[in-house]
Amino acid sequence: MGSRTALVEDLMERFPHVPREAVFKEDLLRGGVAFDKSALSDNEDGDVKPKSYFIFSFDHGTLPELGEAALRRPPEEIILTGGPYDLRRTVVSVRVNPASPYRVAADEEGLLGLYLDGTRIADVGVPPMPEYYRHTLSNGKSVMEVAPTIQWGYLIYLTVFRVCQYFGAKEECQYCDINHNWRQHKAAGRPYTGVKDVEEVLEALEIIDRYDTQKASTAYTLTGGAITSKVAGRDEADFYGHYAKAIEERFPGRWIGKVVAQALPKADVQRFKDYGVQIYHPNFEVWDRRLFELYCPGKERYVGRDEWHRRILDSAEVFGARNVIPNFVAGVEMAEPFGFTTVDEAIASTTEGLRFFMSHGITPRFTTWCPEPTTPLGKANPQGAPLEYHIRLLEAYRQTMDDFGLSSPPGYGPPGPGRAVFSVSSFMDSLPADGPDAGREPEAATSTAS
Repeated sequence: MGSRTALVEDLMERFPHVPREAVFKEDLLRGGVAFDKSALSDNEDGDVKPKSYFIFSFDHGTLPELGEAALRRPPEEIILTGGPYDLRRTVVSVRVNPASPYRVAADEEGLLGLYLDGTRIADVGVPPMPEYYRHTLSNGKSVMEVAPTIQWGYLIYLTVFRVCQYFGAKEECQYCDINHNWRQHKAAGRPYTGVKDVEEVLEALEIIDRYDTQKASTAYTLTGGAITSKVAGRDEADFYGHYAKAIEERFPGRWIGKVVAQALPKADVQRFKDYGVQIYHPNFEVWDRRLFELYCPGKERYVGRDEWHRRILDSAEVFGARNVIPNFVAGVEMAEPFGFTTVDEAIASTTEGLRFFMSHGITPRFTTWCPEPTTPLGKANPQGAPLEYHIRLLEAYRQTMDDFGLSSPPGYGPPGPGRAVFSVSSFMDSLPADGPDAGREPEAATSTAS
């Protein structure tokens, strides 16, 4: 293929059942996007909601390598509409790559657009600064630092422990930059709280609840690094669970409560449930046994792949299968030097994992791998996985759901192209527009430069 445009158009022609919006979205997520100065935000002082770096960097360079995008943050997300491909409204998480063939820039009239190989392919909307971001906690901390929102305001992302106790080359997941992201923000002098105080979280949520008059925020996620010993005197279930308990006591029923944690023993999972958590994400990361052992050495050492899977199945007895939604990192299956060398092999392996869980009524979801350069897999694979892999995965994912009669999982907003708000992969964009959230529309955006 002579250009990125030709490759994308070829894939859209070869896989017509995959929404064209998802093809562009996956390419932006896997390879990143560059931002013209005209498309950057004015951080927390402007009219555009800036990127919060809510857990990982999700960038193709370190902060010092991003140039002005490190000083004036890009928007948290963008939406794509229109253009020569007549794109339906598509929400995309921002992953900055100054070398990307995709660029967001303003035209002569100040309207933002997405350009590929120099040609404008879509109008770009950016999230307006929410009113709750304009207010600070009593100690001066920003709501964006304590309780940022993503997915076009649908999800409050509470990374209450910003480092991981799987530490160093022999324990850290080989694609994960949570610990580096912590270090780079501290080195840059940015506020980046390591362990968030429960009272600060509650105060931030009070501000969101007060000013989110349209109730756009529908769910919260409690998450952070793995805990192998204790944090603040609490084990993992009690540490993350005590935030849920406090939130549910202060705001009963206001949000769908979700927790991302390790696959824990059933008694610990029951504690999550007792604390008020409604959805449990015990992420399995990658299906293949050899790759799990290589890429997740800490998880293999402390728990082990087979035990991890057993615990996921056990957790369905506590939460109900529909409310157990383990994530995998789509694309690391093909990472050199250990990954599969063909798309066919990678899709076959991942589909085997999907069928295993879906046969038990559990619906996994996935995050599109961003090869962050400070991670071992990111260094070795700066281009990530082939776009064809990601497009075929969407086909395989939907087909497997159909095979087992499953529908879109709860807590992710509306499914369907033009409706989905889940921003870090296209799995919701590729599912039918049905389900209990299908009629919900995301808040409006602006397409003018900041």
